[in-house]
Amino acid sequence: MSLTAQTYWAEHAWLNDTVEPGVLITTAPTGHITATRADVPQPPPGAVALRGLTLPGFANAHSHCFHRALRSSVQIGSGTFWTWRSSMYALSQELTPDSYFALARAVYAEMALAGITCVGEFHYLHHDRGGARYGDPNAMGRALIAAASAAGIRVTLLDTCYLSAGFGEPPDPSQLRFSDGTADAWAERAAALRGGDTARVGAAVHSVRAVPADALATVAAWAAERDAVLHVHLSEQPGENEACHRAHGRTPARLLADHGVLGPRTTAVHATHLTDDDIGLLGRAGTAVCLCPTTERDLADGIGPAAALRAAGSPLCLGSDSHAVIDMLAEARGVEMHERLGSRVRGHFTAAQLLRAAGESGYAALGWPEAGRLEPGGLADFTTVALDSVRTAGPPPRLAAEAAVFAATAADVRHTVVGGRHVVRDGVHQLVPDVPRALTRSIAALGAAR
Repeated sequence: MSLTAQTYWAEHAWLNDTVEPGVLITTAPTGHITATRADVPQPPPGAVALRGLTLPGFANAHSHCFHRALRSSVQIGSGTFWTWRSSMYALSQELTPDSYFALARAVYAEMALAGITCVGEFHYLHHDRGGARYGDPNAMGRALIAAASAAGIRVTLLDTCYLSAGFGEPPDPSQLRFSDGTADAWAERAAALRGGDTARVGAAVHSVRAVPADALATVAAWAAERDAVLHVHLSEQPGENEACHRAHGRTPARLLADHGVLGPRTTAVHATHLTDDDIGLLGRAGTAVCLCPTTERDLADGIGPAAALRAAGSPLCLGSDSHAVIDMLAEARGVEMHERLGSRVRGHFTAAQLLRAAGESGYAALGWPEAGRLEPGGLADFTTVALDSVRTAGPPPRLAAEAAVFAATAADVRHTVVGGRHVVRDGVHQLVPDVPRALTRSIAALGAAR
């Protein structure tokens, strides 16, 4: 949170879907924007200059931060989502509260360097290797909240109920540390978590495979009682759909609807393999959908029905999920490119629609509706993308949003401001001075570097 008022001068800023030149953004000690003013040709005395295109900060609505330790090591050989999952479960056994903090701090710092100002951490790694609770039953969750604070970004900890290995199956040994045993035990533990100025707590159903149908309503009620957001992995793989049909005679989306999980506070993650009826269920309920294109490509999941979901009424947001890369511009671009591949037609989403998915809609899905816009009263969370790199140079300023979405990468992020605090300045993280070294050391400590 900003400790003093500050004025930033953005060379160009995205205001109300329009690129405006010379925008003053004044922030208060509370971390909110107090005023914006366009057509200011030069930075006035005392203002911090942000050269490039300043956008609302990116909200990474779906993260499993420990998956970052798998980058590259899982790119050897062939396989499927299910073989990748075996490697992920093996890695999960190596983490402790201290090593989780170190890794998460480095990963969240990498996110800040990529312009991410808020992350939704889908957190199910709750207990020790054998499944016993730590002295503090929420030691792992608190480590994640502390890591986000240390890296200077906001977090919504999506505490996840994960009880079974599959329909009617108990957790296998590699999953014992995920499970609280019952939904009531999960709810009791999760109720002890608290947020703060830069942290909020939500709930998650890992999937219909991992939470028995008779437990779904418990998680939904826990979230509703707290007016908290609720996230759920949905139909990422055809195998999940097939198993759900065998167990319940219906699709996962219908099962969630029948148990009160869908609704405007709920976000379905992936939603890759949906029927037309499923799409209608999500849209009519106002359930958001978080797409993770780089992970969905990396894990060979498939291409989700993004345009159909939007047309049905589901808000779309974005996540980097397994962190094959951490780049919200790549996620935004991927939504449009996947639609092009599936339809062989260009132009399904505008740059403005994709920027809203990367920012405002992600913030809303994470329970921060006051963020994601550069306007008075909103949180002072924003990021600046260079317009003079080899990827972005050339287009006129009026096309800066298109240059950012369709050409820029995370490497083009120059500044990240969270709550009025300059967390990344000129491409350098101000709180974690050597992010690559922090990543290398925290991953090597897990034995994941190969």
